[in-house]
Amino acid sequence: MDFGKLKMYVGGELIDSIDGSEKIIQCPANNNSIAQLSWANKNDAENALEAAKLGFKTWSKLSLDERKVWMTKFKNAVINNEKLLRKAIIYEMGKTYEGSKEDIDSLTSSLDFYPDAMEKYFSDSSIDDKENTHTHTLKNYPVGVVVAYLAWNFPLLNLAFKIGPALASGCSIIIKPSEISPVSAYLIGKLLKEIDFPAGVVNIICGEPEIVAATLSKSKIPRLITMIGSTNTAKKVFSDSSTSIKRLSMELGGNAPFIVFDDADLKSAIDLAIGIKFGNSGQICVAANRFFIHEKIYDRFLEGYLNRVKNLKLGFGENQNPDMGPLITSKSRDRILDLIDDTLKNGGKLEYGGKIPGNHPIGNWLEPTVITNINDKMRIFNEEIFGPVASIMKFSSDEQVLALANKTDYGLASYIFTTNDERINFFSENLEFGEVQVNGIKYAIYLPHGGIKESGIGHDCSHLALHDYLTKKRISIAL
Repeated sequence: MDFGKLKMYVGGELIDSIDGSEKIIQCPANNNSIAQLSWANKNDAENALEAAKLGFKTWSKLSLDERKVWMTKFKNAVINNEKLLRKAIIYEMGKTYEGSKEDIDSLTSSLDFYPDAMEKYFSDSSIDDKENTHTHTLKNYPVGVVVAYLAWNFPLLNLAFKIGPALASGCSIIIKPSEISPVSAYLIGKLLKEIDFPAGVVNIICGEPEIVAATLSKSKIPRLITMIGSTNTAKKVFSDSSTSIKRLSMELGGNAPFIVFDDADLKSAIDLAIGIKFGNSGQICVAANRFFIHEKIYDRFLEGYLNRVKNLKLGFGENQNPDMGPLITSKSRDRILDLIDDTLKNGGKLEYGGKIPGNHPIGNWLEPTVITNINDKMRIFNEEIFGPVASIMKFSSDEQVLALANKTDYGLASYIFTTNDERINFFSENLEFGEVQVNGIKYAIYLPHGGIKESGIGHDCSHLALHDYLTKKRISIAL
């Protein structure tokens, strides 16, 4: 598949880089070239900032109903081009065809949800004056120019989480997709040009982070910098953005515990343990990282889990229906292979997988892997795996597993399986994570998604995300 030459989208136009720079994007499944992209430099980033500044002046003055009309046109363009966008996600990321549907649905849902959320949750309000000397009105205004840094693992889902609240609130936005998977984002720019979306409201550029992201973050034009990515990247953004007072919203890494008690529905727990670990080849911030299984059901869980893992089908392409695709880069695979090796050297037991599959010698493939005999001193316990490796531990008491689950600097997602209401209440209160999911797993645009500790600040999804994009103004008039 070749998507040809794709241009940046800045100020309502599809443009080349000022210095003519380009980059070839390769497919992680077979290393084939799939697109040739205009590649931004410092001057391109500065032009995008100026374009967004102008775009904000016009877009922020439109009524919510007028913004909603444009967002609906945008949504319809996405729907009409769904097949092309899904192909881009498959080939730039190695995602399964079924998995690519989530990206599209997230984008259309976001463009629908946020105008309604604005209307429902952020209407003007009044404050009673106790002395009856004034009237007071509290109004919401868009914060200004937004810069959004996207992770590579869900190219359009991540874009959806940022563009929906930005457009609905009246902000303009500069989107910098990951330099690893920018093709679908560039195609979004092409769609916006085709529908004549107001100039400068959305700008999409990509280039090397140390040049483009640094220029955007250090500028005094953005009023909000929002990102999805690693904790280390976030610290760099924090540092670069300190040239002025900016809002920051960040969804970062995770180290999710997946706790199965002896009274749990074992079949349901195993089903969900497969999906939340090996979906998207484990490259999900909310993927289960550490499996804690009660000693009474440990052997049954492990047997059932291994049976399922051994039947996972690896594959790639529009016409296949695999369970798992490749990893995003060879560097990512090498890191995970090193993590597996370190775990086994320190006492871990390889139950299945752990190597490059012999029938996939080209591309960034790795077998689904299960390792047991894990302890809390190992790197695999303390680091985010971000790959198809399940690390499994046995536990004997509620107190023990709670302490182990919370023994991490991360605090994004957590999962527990039990039928005991008292235990559900206890763990819901005491697990130190932004999300506690009990006996099931659900994510949706209307449900808050956010972490604590090293896993981020602010929220993606739900009306709570809009708080980052809006500022409040009090207007008091003397009677």
